[in-house]
Order: sequence, then structure tokens, then C-alpha cells
Amino acid sequence: MKKLIINADDYGLHTAVNQGIISGHIAGCVTSTTLMACGSAFEDAIEKALEHPSLGVGVHLTLVGEKPLTDAERIPTLVEEDGRFPDSYPKVMARWLRRQINLDEVYTELYAQVKKAAESGLALTHVDSHQHLHVLPGIIDLVLKLAGEFAIPAIRIPSEPFLFTGGYPFSVGRVIGRSGLSTFALLARRKARRKGLKAPDHFFGMLAGGHMEEKYLLAILDKLPDGVSEIMMHPGGDDAALRAAYTHWDLSWQAELKAVQSSTVRRRLVERGITLVSYKELVNG
Repeated sequence: MKKLIINADDYGLHTAVNQGIISGHIAGCVTSTTLMACGSAFEDAIEKALEHPSLGVGVHLTLVGEKPLTDAERIPTLVEEDGRFPDSYPKVMARWLRRQINLDEVYTELYAQVKKAAESGLALTHVDSHQHLHVLPGIIDLVLKLAGEFAIPAIRIPSEPFLFTGGYPFSVGRVIGRSGLSTFALLARRKARRKGLKAPDHFFGMLAGGHMEEKYLLAILDKLPDGVSEIMMHPGGDDAALRAAYTHWDLSWQAELKAVQSSTVRRRLVERGITLVSYKELVNG
């Protein structure tokens, strides 16, 4: 049997993202989302999620791009001079590779993020992270500890198959980066299993992340394996507003929203015998 979680990342980042995710759930195939506790539209995200309890909501841990919840002087190895997280994944990875990130500071900030999300009134279904940093050695142990402390039952394991492209026009650098993260993710899966956390069997969306147009989503559905899969999406309702707010991002939010609302995608799900589920169903069987 083929079951599929379509998870929309970055919930709480911006009101246009929130609206896109809710629209993708109401009139599309989004079943799940993950909430950025340090996002500027957090309160709007909570209000909308409480109005749509059929949408599963997890927590989207963040160490890139946003303003932390913890005072900057308490987490100096995680922030830039302006008190914000580094604005790109490579900058964080460079610090991590040079062992310049203090893991106690990571725990302090991530604890604050999970606590804020948990106190929102939502039952958190799972945990993942912005740019998949939660699977890095050292950080994964902290994330699993937090999952236990806050009774979060599941975790994303972003291990996209090494040879899968889905027709996406990839760069060599992106494939190398994906291969590294997928390797760390496989190691993280073993640790998560030992802690009793559930995870989907398969993951897709890393290579085409941010540009998951309908044709690439359909290509994944055509190759979807048996078991439970997760596809990561980034739908949003207003490209112009989002690009103005996040000038260093190059995502196709509206194209992804169109993809999850596509009638062609809906038909393909039926044709391929794919059942849509959320992390709630994954955990509850």
C-alpha cells in the first residue's frame, strides 16, 4: 500500500505562506505542516491552524535566517553581529564543520522554539527543521531529547534516494549537498528508532525543494514506492510579497501552491492508488 504525507514547510514565516498552506490544505492535497516558532507570522499561523484541526502541525526548528527566541548574548555561536541567525545554510554548515557551534546554545534555543509551539494549544505531530539541520550529528541528539521532553511522537528523516532526480534540472553542488544530508539522515533514523519515534519510510522534495512545480510533483507520484512517503512542499500565496521580504530566497511559492491544488495531481493520486495521510495517522497507525 502507498500512503503519502504532503508536508508544507515554513508555516508561520509570513502571512502569505500561512494563507498558501491553509489554501493548499482546504482545496488541495496538503495534509501536514511544520510551524516556525520564531516566524514573524506565528500568531496568525496558530489562529488559522486552530480553525482547521484536520491539518497536522509539527514544529519546524530554525537555526537559519530568522531572529532567535533566545537573547543573542546567550547564544553567541549561533548568531551574527545583528543578533540574527546566519542568512544561509552554508554559513551554518561552515560553523558546524569547524566545531564553532556550541551545542548547549543549540539546545537552549531549540528548547525555546519547541516550548513556544507546544504552548500554542496545538498537539504537535512531529519535528523537522529549516534546511534539515536537525539531522546533523550532535544536533540530532538534542532534537531527540526535546521530542522526548515534549512528547512529540515522530520526526522527518530527509533521506531522498541518492539517484532520484524526478526530471528536475539539478546542479552538481545540490546533488552533493543532498547526498551528504541524506547520509546524515540515515544515521539519524537509527537513533530515532532507538528512541521510539516514528518516521515515514521514504522522503522526497530535497532536490526540487522550493521549485516543486506540478510536473515534478507528478514525477514523484509516478515513482512513489510502497509504504509511507513524505513529500516536502513550500506553497505560498504571494510571490511578490515573499520575494520582497526574503530577497535572498529563490522559491516558487505560488507554483507549488498550484501544484498541490492541481486536479491532475488529484487524479494521479487515485490512479496510482495513493492514500493521503498526515503524521497523525502515521503515529496512530
